Amino acid sequence: MLRLEDREWKTFFMKDVFSNIQRGKRLKKEDQEAGSEPYISSTSLSNGVDNFIDNKVGVRRFSKCLTIANSGSVGATFFHPYDFVASDHVTHLGDDKFNQFSYLFVSTMLRRFSGKYNFNREINDTRICREKILLPVTSSGEPDYAFMEAYGKQLMTKKISEYETYARKALCEVEYKEAPLFADKKWKDFFIEDICTICSGMDIYDAERISGNTPYISSTARNNGIGYFVSNRNTTLASGCISVNRNGSVGYSFYHPYNGLFSNDCRKLMLSEGTHFAGFFLANQISAQRGKYNYGYKMGTARLKRQKIMLPVDGNGVADYDYMEQYAKNIYRKKIEEYLDYLGVVKATLQAQPQ
Repeated sequence: MLRLEDREWKTFFMKDVFSNIQRGKRLKKEDQEAGSEPYISSTSLSNGVDNFIDNKVGVRRFSKCLTIANSGSVGATFFHPYDFVASDHVTHLGDDKFNQFSYLFVSTMLRRFSGKYNFNREINDTRICREKILLPVTSSGEPDYAFMEAYGKQLMTKKISEYETYARKALCEVEYKEAPLFADKKWKDFFIEDICTICSGMDIYDAERISGNTPYISSTARNNGIGYFVSNRNTTLASGCISVNRNGSVGYSFYHPYNGLFSNDCRKLMLSEGTHFAGFFLANQISAQRGKYNYGYKMGTARLKRQKIMLPVDGNGVADYDYMEQYAKNIYRKKIEEYLDYLGVVKATLQAQPQ
C-alpha cells in the first residue's frame, strides 16, 4: 500500500516540470461550429468541456495533457486523454515523461492554485512558468514519476472496485420488464397541483450553514440540485420528493430519494402517488417545461401549481404510475449495464499497463 506520507517532497518550478506550456487560442461563441470535438474553456465542470465543435482552422489543438484555467474558474485543472481544442482561457501543460496516472496525480496538486488566484488576479503566462508545485521525489531529488503513476493506479483500482460493487448491487435490486414505447401510450396533461403537494423551502444563509452530510437543495442545475452539504436541521427535511428551481437555473427539477433540506430558491413537491422511480420520471417531465421560465419570469408557487405536464395514462385516463415506474427502472438498468461495460474496459486497460 503506497502512502503519500512515506515519501520525501520537494518544490519545483512549473517550467522545469512541463516542457510544453502553451495557452489556447480565442474562439468566440458565435464562431464555434457545432461538432463532436471537445472545446476546453475555464469551466470547473464536465472536465473543463465547454462545448463540442467542428472548427478546423484558427484553433489550437492538443491531446493527452493537462489544462489549467487561467481565468474564470481559475486553477481548475483536468487531464484530457482525447484530442481537444483549447480556448485562451486555459493553458496546456504537457511533457513526454507523463502518462495518464502521473498526469492525474499532478492535476490534483495544481488545483491548489485556485486558492491564491481569482478574477482580479489571473494566471498569466509569466506566473504559470514561475509557479511552484510540490511533488514526491526520488532519492536523487528528482520528481518521482514512477511513484505518481503507481499511486494513481492504486487509487483508480480501489475506486473501480467500489463502483463495481455498488453497480452490481443496484442491478440486483431493480427488475427489468418489457414496457410499451412512448408512442404506444396515451398521454394527457395534468396540473402539477393535482399530482403533488407543493411546499416552500427555507433559506439557510452562508453565516448559518454548518458543514455536514445532509444535502441542502438550492437552485443549481448541477449535482442533482445540491448546493451544499450541511448539518443544520429545519422543517423542510424530507426524502422521496421533487425539487423545482424557482430562482437561479429556473425550471430545473430533480428527484431526491434521500433526506435533504430545501432552500427557498426551490419548491419541494411531495408526490401524491408513485414510488421511487416514478419520481425520476415526473422530475424529467417538469424539467421539460423550463424553457418558458427565466430570471424575469420566475416559477413561483402560484405558477407552479397551474403548470401543466404531459404524463402517460391508463385506459381510464388516470396517470399511469406503474408504467412510469417500470420505464424509469428499465432506463436505470440500461445505464448501469453500460457503466459496468465501461468499467470492464478500464480494468482491462489497467491490467495491460506495465507495472
